Amino acid sequence: MKMEVKTYRKELQSDRIYPAKEKFFNTRRKTIILISISLLFIAYIFIHGSLINEDMLQVDFQNKLKGPSVLHIFGTDAKGRDMYLRTVKGLCISLQVGIIASGLSILIAILLSLCLAGSSKRIDGFINWLIDVFLSIPHMMFLILISVAVGRGLKGVVIGIALTHWTGITRLIRAEIKQIKEENFLKISKALGKSNLYIALNHVLPHLLPQILVGAVLLFPHAILHESAISFLGFGLDITKPAIGIILQESMTYLARGYYYLAFFPGLMLVLIVLVINGLGENLRKIFDPYSYHE
Repeated sequence: MKMEVKTYRKELQSDRIYPAKEKFFNTRRKTIILISISLLFIAYIFIHGSLINEDMLQVDFQNKLKGPSVLHIFGTDAKGRDMYLRTVKGLCISLQVGIIASGLSILIAILLSLCLAGSSKRIDGFINWLIDVFLSIPHMMFLILISVAVGRGLKGVVIGIALTHWTGITRLIRAEIKQIKEENFLKISKALGKSNLYIALNHVLPHLLPQILVGAVLLFPHAILHESAISFLGFGLDITKPAIGIILQESMTYLARGYYYLAFFPGLMLVLIVLVINGLGENLRKIFDPYSYHE
């Protein structure tokens, strides 16, 4: 009987200490591994795409509309250009657009959020009204109108995405600021006579950085998809650019003739890069979230 009690106590102590520690370690390690894989994949697309020049995408009518093979794993298009190289170059362009547009959206969100840090209810109400106005306009139509108004091309796409994607992250940061404004350290800082700018930069902004980082990464896939969508519709990047939307638009002519690979592989890679970036954002959220951090 004593032996059974001792054995039970040892098992109980082991269950209390080691499994929880092992589970925490495995979850954290898994998250870090997934983040590393995502970053490596994104870095590969970005670096490889940057190294692809116009000479590598020259027209070669002798190899036009060739199916997937060892030499051309994604096949060739109607002008004999390698579809794999065009797809990687298009994804690289999408990443560049996503980085710039997401960065501008986050900058707008940060500036508006810092205005809320020490502002009155009137300013808070105005910004909330502004968010509602932007959200009430059909997203895609608003994006196309802005892109056309500023002259289309890379500039039009970036400005259009930046001006239509700041609302979600601003609303998230606004909710965080409302919680922070109730904290005692902020009230003490105000009582000590600190300015609103000092409070915003030294007390509020450091608490918002994790949410801003995760929000920027999660905003990235939306920017990429919308860039591809408006380019596909003809309101985005110039047709001379091998953007994914333009590649998919060109492939529509040949789908009925059985050249499925012209749209299948670029579309698949677009979905893959979006899922990878979205997964990266979710894993970053797990690291910064104190609740999921200890799962």
